[in-house]
Amino acid sequence: MRMDKKTFLKTSGLQVKVLELWIEQEWLVPQQTASGVFFEEIDVARVRLIRELQSRIGANDAGIDVILHLMDQLHGMRRAMEELRRDMAKKG
Repeated sequence: MRMDKKTFLKTSGLQVKVLELWIEQEWLVPQQTASGVFFEEIDVARVRLIRELQSRIGANDAGIDVILHLMDQLHGMRRAMEELRRDMAKKG
């Protein structure tokens, strides 16, 4: 589900200043379109993850940076492996 900033803030429970900081830190990367900034459900899930890392695990900002970066790399590798698997299945 695509959400504008106002809906995202309400759904995620974030304050405007926190959202702006997290976007600046690239913890959240909204979609930029000609009609504005939009968020997806995955962004809401990412907010929940960040909050859990802060509250339950006690990760500081530097730790969250590393964790999110590693998770993004892992998901990118999984997508690449899935593409490779599909390409190989087409050829074989």
